[in-house]
Amino acid sequence: MFNQLMILLADAQGGQPPAGAPQDPAGGLFSNPLLLMMAVGIPLFYFLFLRPMRRQEQERNALLTNIKKNDKIITNSGIYGTVISVAEKEDEIVVKVDDNVRLKMVKNSILRNLTNEETAKETEAAKKAAKAAKKGGKGAEAAASTAVAAKKDDPLKF
Repeated sequence: MFNQLMILLADAQGGQPPAGAPQDPAGGLFSNPLLLMMAVGIPLFYFLFLRPMRRQEQERNALLTNIKKNDKIITNSGIYGTVISVAEKEDEIVVKVDDNVRLKMVKNSILRNLTNEETAKETEAAKKAAKAAKKGGKGAEAAASTAVAAKKDDPLKF
């Protein structure tokens, strides 16, 4: 079985040239398909997997370091709450869930910071309103009413 495999591999490579024969000029660095696949595959792997993962990790670290008191958050377990205190030296926070209900948890358990998302939406709506105001007309009024409506539709009323 092993001998048959070795014979097949030798045939696939074209066999060994005689000792005195000149080397094939067509054989170069990329004549081996494995090297060509690696030359294409490694950068592709980097741009498709490693680079986006690093970006997500940086965003996650920014989210966890920018948590402050009175931020509305959602935890990984789906608990909505408001941050009461953030320990600077330790990796923990205290979250107010309801009246007289406070949970002490690790910062990594935070999934989303709703306060930051709301401010981002408001600034985006303000940019759209300003852009529409430059164009003039009814678009400015519609954008301004959208910004007000987005602020009224707050899912968290503590």
